[in-house]
Amino acid sequence: MTTLKQLFSDTARTSKPREQGLTHVLDKGLSVAEIHSVMEVAADFIDIVKLGWATAVVVGNLEKKLEVYRSYGVPVCCGGSLFELAVMRNRVDDYIQFLKGNGFSLVEVSDGVISLPAKQKLHWIEKLARDFRVLSEVGSKDREVIVAPYRWVNQIKAELEAGAWKVVTEGRESGTVGLYRDSGEIRMGLVEEIEANVDIGRVIFEAPQKSQQVWFVKRFGGNVNLGNIPPSEVISLETIRQGLRADTMV
Repeated sequence: MTTLKQLFSDTARTSKPREQGLTHVLDKGLSVAEIHSVMEVAADFIDIVKLGWATAVVVGNLEKKLEVYRSYGVPVCCGGSLFELAVMRNRVDDYIQFLKGNGFSLVEVSDGVISLPAKQKLHWIEKLARDFRVLSEVGSKDREVIVAPYRWVNQIKAELEAGAWKVVTEGRESGTVGLYRDSGEIRMGLVEEIEANVDIGRVIFEAPQKSQQVWFVKRFGGNVNLGNIPPSEVISLETIRQGLRADTMV
């Protein structure tokens, strides 16, 4: 019998393990039961889980969470805030040992809060890339800080050259900073500048809001890399990617 998937699935959609079309999910403190619930319906569509900011420090189930995510074949990384805290406290080498000791294959390197000279950030990316897949993040978490598009492009290029696997463009969980105006509106000129100068397949656009997800899928297709997706929105995003929702149905 023909299935709905055979009838309507987008055959151009990439499958796991993916290099393109990544869905990067934000875990702000899910329980093990909640992880199982999300994975029951969406494991095929989740490529990376980020333990938001420094939540890994305070959750009471970190080891079990890591075990469960790995049982579904989903790699996990800690939020870039932990890297920034490690830099502030001169504990980066200790943080690296923690990541290695707990089997992390991904690490996020960011400077959205602290002032980190570009040379120093590139040094850490290059060093960490020897042992991990590095997700470097560009853009400030401060909505008052507006960075010129050419600076974004130069930073993305430099961090890719230093060894970053993908570069994440800042949007936060709210979708109101970095790539976005306070209203959540996309800074289209910025995206156009990135598109014109960088391989989009190497970029993950943080896009927590549905309208933002729709815009990026319409612009770049169903296999665009999107990040900071709420766990409850993974299936919704996949229907947007595959043209199974009115917003992208053709």
